[in-house]
Amino acid sequence: MSLERSFKEINERIKKGKAVVLTAEEVIEKVKEKGVSAAAREVDVVTTGTFGPMCSSGVFLNFGHAAPRIRMQKVWLNNVPAYTGIAAVDAYLGATELPEDDPLNSNYPGEFRYGGGHVIEELVSGKPVKLRAISYGTDCYPRREIETTITLGDINEAFLFNPRNCYQNYNCAVNLSDRVIYTYMGTLKPNLGNAHFSTSGQLSPLLKDPYFKTIGIGTRIFLGGGIGYVAWNGTQHFPSILRDESGRELNGSGGTLALIGDLKQMNARWLMGTSFRGYGATLTVGVGIPIPVLNEEILYHAAKTDEELFAPIVDYSDAYPNRKPGNLGFVSYAELKKGTIRVMGKDVPSAPLSSYPRAREIAGILKQWIQKGDFLLGEPVQSLPGPESGIKANVLEEK
Repeated sequence: MSLERSFKEINERIKKGKAVVLTAEEVIEKVKEKGVSAAAREVDVVTTGTFGPMCSSGVFLNFGHAAPRIRMQKVWLNNVPAYTGIAAVDAYLGATELPEDDPLNSNYPGEFRYGGGHVIEELVSGKPVKLRAISYGTDCYPRREIETTITLGDINEAFLFNPRNCYQNYNCAVNLSDRVIYTYMGTLKPNLGNAHFSTSGQLSPLLKDPYFKTIGIGTRIFLGGGIGYVAWNGTQHFPSILRDESGRELNGSGGTLALIGDLKQMNARWLMGTSFRGYGATLTVGVGIPIPVLNEEILYHAAKTDEELFAPIVDYSDAYPNRKPGNLGFVSYAELKKGTIRVMGKDVPSAPLSSYPRAREIAGILKQWIQKGDFLLGEPVQSLPGPESGIKANVLEEK
């Protein structure tokens, strides 16, 4: 008889302290030992984790009203602009926003030492942040300017809302040109001098559920050290299955998630402002997603190893910026994590932008939460488009 479980059944086992929870690393060993069928009957939940730069992130803030009231037309937090076209004292601070006086790339490569992601980290850390706002003044909001210092505890609401996190899989970036280039994949040395990747492989959430069988709108997750939720599919959500030249299925490719959570529950260990020389600033985010073992097929994918998961190798000097199709081949995460890969007949040093030890820690924390009964699984109220949807990216063209 084939195995079929429900979210409700698993949650009942969690409440009773009987659920068997393994991290994505641990379940690999369990499947090697017992096989998929036997392991699926034993394991209830698999926990995943990732900790890496996620540019499409930010926070909604409600500052509360001053006396007299002000309708904030423009807002700066530690001199970093926040978007205010929402309401009188609401603003959205994006992780990649930069101070207005930042020299950017005028002195190339720019340092980009501080941005919206760093402000978010300082708020989560409880540090004071300088708030400045101006207004044109109205009868109901007469004040025209305010300058003060705030902390996260001073403001009404602060919730992280990240439109695009948890890329299912990402490129292994290299540089075929004869000059150093500065990218969101870090500094790439000329003539295949190095290779960078940014996915946690066998711990990566969406590589463990490539068909979105358990992850959807309402899924409860670890987000920034607190509890968050999947709010929608992420922007640039183009789910597909990565295949090699022979058509062999490698793993999931382009799915993303929009995530939401209470910033006041989070901590700076899992939300860190990050700078990329010559490119910009961003936020490094910690995310962990539980995968309920509803059937054997789900466990089959959740138990995939680094040897079975692959990334495409892409040239960031020409192919990526000019949107040229194709790649330089595929490389497994097992090879990437060894520190050297083979590209075009050359041994190339490889290094991650994401942290595998931190991803492991997140998966472990989420496991503990579930085992203690402090974290129940959130059954999606709506599934997300999967690879069968055939969604493809639009191309922006000049007209």
